Amino acid sequence: MERYLVRSDEKISLKDIDPGEIGKYKGEKDDGLERLGELNQELEQLQELLYAQHKHRVLIVLQGMDTSGKDGVIRHVFEGVNPQGVRVASFKVPTAEELDHDYLWRIHKQTPRKGEIVIFNRSHYEDVLVVRVHELVPEKVWKKRYDQIKEFERQLVEEGTIILKFFLHIDLEEQKERLQARLDDPTKRWKFNPGDLKERARWDEYIEAYEDAINKTSTDEAPWYIVPSNKKWYRNLVIANILVDALNRLDMEYPQPAEDLTGIVID
Repeated sequence: MERYLVRSDEKISLKDIDPGEIGKYKGEKDDGLERLGELNQELEQLQELLYAQHKHRVLIVLQGMDTSGKDGVIRHVFEGVNPQGVRVASFKVPTAEELDHDYLWRIHKQTPRKGEIVIFNRSHYEDVLVVRVHELVPEKVWKKRYDQIKEFERQLVEEGTIILKFFLHIDLEEQKERLQARLDDPTKRWKFNPGDLKERARWDEYIEAYEDAINKTSTDEAPWYIVPSNKKWYRNLVIANILVDALNRLDMEYPQPAEDLTGIVID
């Protein structure tokens, strides 16, 4: 899965990365789903260990074009994980109160506590994406934010937070099919927003904004991963693999009880 990592000393172009890639599976979806099930079980155990040890914090950032599957990742990668130690923070249009503060104020409040995994469904990166594309602030303002974001993330890492950032990479045709599927299915029609079509029309502008954001903020401490996401099952598999590997590298252990429990018998 290291091939999806954007190293701090390289520059990527999204047009050079195949969003339909499925790695070694070559169409063997059942094998991929079987492996995902194994990773789900391993993630369950690692998350419990993370929560019990109460030492590390884990922040997962999910970004991508509309329909790229942020909700699907949350639903499938974290299936069966104890919700006591996992929390989702979604960032919509800022409220009046949030706009009265700096743009990172609402973000910092949602960062994980010790022993917790927090998933950002969209994030502080909206302030160099939507804000840039729609010219909500002057260019000289949003350009400063790349360095500010890096410093913000560096502070979190130095305080014990593991940060994993995922760009869910789909192509224009796949988005078309997913938007059409929402329209065609009465149970999914509620998810369709006509405003998505206006955003779709600015696809190239968003791609440029994403490339700049990824290239300028993928660091050794808080790396970006570009995840091929045309195939939903493979997208989930890649993210689960990377997350499980990151948690295993923490070399966690269950804490010892505060008192000697030797000889205690429950009648």
